[in-house]
Amino acid sequence: MLISAALGGTLLLTLALWLIFSPEARQEQVAAGRLKGREDSARQNATAAAILKQRQSSLGRHWPVIGNPRLLVRHADMEGRETAILLGMVIVSAVVSIPLMFLLNVVLSLVLGALIGVIGTIGYLKRRYQKRIIALTHQLPDALDLMMRGLRVGHPVGATVANVGRTMSDPIGREFRILSEQISHGDYLTDAFADLAERVGQEDVEYLSVAISIQHGSGGNLADVLATLSKVVRERIIMRRRIRAISSEGRLSAYLLSALPILIFLSVSISSPGYYTNVSDAPAFMPIAIGIVVLVVGNALALRKLVTFRI
Repeated sequence: MLISAALGGTLLLTLALWLIFSPEARQEQVAAGRLKGREDSARQNATAAAILKQRQSSLGRHWPVIGNPRLLVRHADMEGRETAILLGMVIVSAVVSIPLMFLLNVVLSLVLGALIGVIGTIGYLKRRYQKRIIALTHQLPDALDLMMRGLRVGHPVGATVANVGRTMSDPIGREFRILSEQISHGDYLTDAFADLAERVGQEDVEYLSVAISIQHGSGGNLADVLATLSKVVRERIIMRRRIRAISSEGRLSAYLLSALPILIFLSVSISSPGYYTNVSDAPAFMPIAIGIVVLVVGNALALRKLVTFRI
């Protein structure tokens, strides 16, 4: 009975998440593979940029707690691997749910397992996105300098973009190769940079898109604009590092205060195994336990908010 319920819940979870994460059609997966360089370049054709633009006009649905899964997958640079993400989520949910069935009822075990699987997968995608954004941000000033030098010697913008894609490593090299592919297939320069900002989801890249748009509409020396933007991005990176160093003590205190209730619970359970189990049958035990868990989680979230700075 428990195994049948677990398999049924896993199947329903897989179907629901597949509807959230799956691309609209197989054609979109093929287009993403072409633009990401996962297929042979000889198979790329003039429709690649148009397909990418069509895909970026449909970012999926925003869910209350989960957010926008498709946009998160795109920012984490895992497009085309939605099946692997779903499989990992289902495996985590099953691994968590099956042991809980021996302690709790089937429905609650499946719900908790599914919740942990979804939260864990979203956390992994966000962590991967943050690592990618940090690497891309540190490469962005060098990319802007490379474009600036190319413009000053007389190269067109498309050639400087292609040069960045050829000479710089990933992740910014891959993004500029996609950008160069769009421009070479006839996409407008401003639209291509706007797609880059939307695809990456980082403020400094959005500044680059706005600068290109303003220069394209009003004219001016784009090389000087890129040089100024490169300086601003470097200063923002330095400022982020300073703020992180200054707030390190507060973050450490927040981690210790958040972990302290859990450490106390584990130490008491090990030293006195019957301290909690002897009163677990009392009517007020479960409401008090739920209230404590809610307060501990709320405390951890509040402390995290207090020591997290965004610039």
